[in-house]
Amino acid sequence: MKKTYLIALLVIAVGIGAYRLSVPPTDLPADSVGESESSALVDIQIPGTFSANAQIGKRIFEAHCATCHGIDAVGQVGVAPPLVHIIYEPGHHGDESFQRAVAAGVRGHHWPFGDMPPIEGLTRGDVAMIITYIRELQEANGIN
Repeated sequence: MKKTYLIALLVIAVGIGAYRLSVPPTDLPADSVGESESSALVDIQIPGTFSANAQIGKRIFEAHCATCHGIDAVGQVGVAPPLVHIIYEPGHHGDESFQRAVAAGVRGHHWPFGDMPPIEGLTRGDVAMIITYIRELQEANGIN
């Protein structure tokens, strides 16, 4: 009997967790939700300096990713999520997650933006530079 209750509680907890991850976060500061003139989903702090690899990653990101994910990876209302967000912390979405998303696309699972298509023309090295840039932005915003 105890086993049945434990299994039921586990199923409920997993269901709640899955639901929580499938809807947009509501814990963003009220002024960071993109209902202003900007379509950015979050307000972030930009580090004073970036490493050399992050500077390269920033240029690649701006050329290939910013159209959807916004300048400085702040996301865009109705388009794509912010990458400077706790959901994309290294412990939850490791670097290989970004590599795979770029190479093969990814099924939408945390946000209501739909699926991300693969991005052509980027090498693993290019994506590594983009990851360095995103991780430095995240770190400057307390996500690490």
